[in-house]
Amino acid sequence: MRLLLVHPSALLYSEIFLRLEPLGLERVAGAARAEGHEVRIVDLQVTGIDELAREFASFRPDALGISLNYLANIPEAIDIARAAKRDAPHCFVFFGGHSVSFVAEDVLVQAEGNLDAVLRGEGEPGIFALLAALRDGGLDDVPGIVTPSGRGPEPKLLHSIDSPLPARDLMRHRRKYFIGELDPCASIEFTRGCPWDCSFCSAWTFYGRSYRKASPEAAGAEMASIREPNVFIVDDVAFIRPEHGHAIAAELERRKIRKRYYLETRSDVLLRNEEVFQRWARLGLSYMFLGMEAIDAEGLDQFRKRVSPDENFRALEVARRLGLSVAINLIVDPAWDEERFRIVREFAMSVPEIVHLTVMTPYPGTEIWHTESRRLTTRDYRLFDIQHAVVPTTLPLDVFYRELVRTQAVINRKHLGLRTAFGALRVLGGNLARGQTNFARMLWKFNRVYNSGRQLSDHARPVRYELPLPQHLDVGDRRKLYVHTRPPARRAAGGPGQA
Repeated sequence: MRLLLVHPSALLYSEIFLRLEPLGLERVAGAARAEGHEVRIVDLQVTGIDELAREFASFRPDALGISLNYLANIPEAIDIARAAKRDAPHCFVFFGGHSVSFVAEDVLVQAEGNLDAVLRGEGEPGIFALLAALRDGGLDDVPGIVTPSGRGPEPKLLHSIDSPLPARDLMRHRRKYFIGELDPCASIEFTRGCPWDCSFCSAWTFYGRSYRKASPEAAGAEMASIREPNVFIVDDVAFIRPEHGHAIAAELERRKIRKRYYLETRSDVLLRNEEVFQRWARLGLSYMFLGMEAIDAEGLDQFRKRVSPDENFRALEVARRLGLSVAINLIVDPAWDEERFRIVREFAMSVPEIVHLTVMTPYPGTEIWHTESRRLTTRDYRLFDIQHAVVPTTLPLDVFYRELVRTQAVINRKHLGLRTAFGALRVLGGNLARGQTNFARMLWKFNRVYNSGRQLSDHARPVRYELPLPQHLDVGDRRKLYVHTRPPARRAAGGPGQA
């Protein structure tokens, strides 16, 4: 069977800071190819819709799958589905991915017959069953399937994340993937899932709070196969288990693999497992993303981060001591006034770290979706990109965006202004010498991309597809939020609490 997989276009923040290879889609491709199917991938982050049209016409796929990890891409995906059905009515069109898993039925209705199914949950086990059903029949029995006639069985979790291996060879534009100055940059996955339950996040609800680890041997072998000198470790929280981080490090040391690494983690994990991060710094760990989210206890409690401001600031000291460049994320509450923006600007200028801002956004699958969505000022999918305000702002909306962009611009000048121009030029020169222009293009796009007028005008665009409002759900039982559910643990004969 011929399968064409598509990743939609980049979102606003991806136009500047990063453009990551679609690792999840590569793994789905690997799963399908391992079963004998012929697979191709088109990544609209790095190419145009014309290339997709040419690929569709020449390949003549039996099935077209579109990855929807982000809500903001849903209108684009529906338009692609409509064009595919117009040109090839026989082609089976389906969506899959993180965000669409939470709104599957509504998206099927909005696609108006141009979408055959949504595959909820993890893609690797789902794609195997889906393609087998398309060949042999029994579509309604595919785990995770949602069709216009209803839902099939619950989606299955991948038993081991050691396989399938991502089909990296299918990506024709690998040199276009980067994160900051790590240009080009590949991606790798050591763990999947998150045991925390932050109110603004849907990672834990998607995976049902499961947590799986790749074996050190598989991680080392995959790293050895990566040609890029830079690698982004995509784990939601890196090195939660110190013994796992040490074991992978030992495997890389044995193989004499040395690259530059970028990862994401939590402040409390860094403090608790400092020795692991120290070892990885010797292996080439250069950049770290810390989701601080707030600089005060009130904000941290609001987002249920389960860390204190003191832990966050101590973690920054540890990262500095290890020689790591750190990017901090802060969540902008639409309730902020001009004074609050001023305080954040002062904080950002007082620390050496890069400070990145995202706007608090209630997403389907998050707890705040069920507490904040009643206040939505828009249900335009395209605005759910953590760079637009979708709930009421204390400031007039134009003033809110002015303050947001002003704060982002101050932070940008801090790192790319005259004081740091020499360092930026050094990095830029090295990248250009290797023929890499992604970082260079990023430096001069800020004012065009982050523009308060552009963000405000986005709210005035005609809206064809709207995010559905949630049904009433008692979030006291958080298992009702899960996409993947796990059977209750067996209890041994010895009594309660034993397994």
